[in-house]
Amino acid sequence: MSPASARPVQEKQSEIGRSVCTESYELVHGDCFEWLEARPEHSVHAVVTDPPYGLREYTDEEKRKLRKGRGGVWRIPPTFDGCTRRPLPRFTVLTEGDKLRLRHFFSRWSALVLKALVPGGHVFIATNPLVSHLTYLGLIEAGFEKRGEVVRLVQTLRGGDRPKNAHEEFHGVTVMPRSCWEPWGLFRKPCEGRVQDNLRKWKAGGLRRISDDEPFRDVIKSAPTRNTERGIVPHPSLKPQGFMREIVRAALPLGEGVVLDPFMGAGSTIAAACAVGYESIGIELDSVYFQMAVQAIPRLADFVPNGDSAARDRRKGAGQRKLQL
Repeated sequence: MSPASARPVQEKQSEIGRSVCTESYELVHGDCFEWLEARPEHSVHAVVTDPPYGLREYTDEEKRKLRKGRGGVWRIPPTFDGCTRRPLPRFTVLTEGDKLRLRHFFSRWSALVLKALVPGGHVFIATNPLVSHLTYLGLIEAGFEKRGEVVRLVQTLRGGDRPKNAHEEFHGVTVMPRSCWEPWGLFRKPCEGRVQDNLRKWKAGGLRRISDDEPFRDVIKSAPTRNTERGIVPHPSLKPQGFMREIVRAALPLGEGVVLDPFMGAGSTIAAACAVGYESIGIELDSVYFQMAVQAIPRLADFVPNGDSAARDRRKGAGQRKLQL
């Protein structure tokens, strides 16, 4: 995809909020609940999103603390071995009331997503091992079929595994397993009849294979988001393009349709959709993150993961050929 195709070509103001449109995507600054309520039935083919896992971490109060670098729900870890670690939300501090609100939040959200999706449409939803059950219950209760989990194998630089303020006394104890994976729940809206019939009518119902000989798999090795990508956009929950492009590509089995990210953040899902040639819609409530996404998506879409210079040259050549035509 040529970088030019990802540049904003139109801005407008709707009842939901500000909207930025290009040939391949639409970005909406607004509340995804309001947007989904107004969205026509059967108008989205897949959802790929990284939502607020515990709700509290993205409240106005907690975001202010995060941006000032002063804790709250966000744990601001110290520099370790010369590396500055990224903020991480502490889900162990959620109260029973927080957990109940989280379940109700995703129950309401899931019902709206079910209406907007075509039959057979999939939802890929990032979560955390400590709260994934609360997210998943909302989707199941709304009527989605659980189709498994995609395991993102990733080990980030983090501490906190020893007893707080007693690590020397209990030097042989770890409080909980060090996380080496990130779960992405995989759900499907029930098909109309057989999968083959649903694919013909709605272009949904399955997942896109990696190749004719290689299926999409539920375990994906993934490095943490590198500083090269964070230099493009410093969002605290930015997922790497290498991983995002794999799951976004899989979400449309025939390579046709619209991918929705209702919790867009800095736009990594939308950029991944651009990179694989899909149409997409991103919604973000926070004005700072929305503006980040507007600026970052074209650069993330053109980003070559892992510094593959050969791939960069191929992409550059393809873009030049397209411009010459």
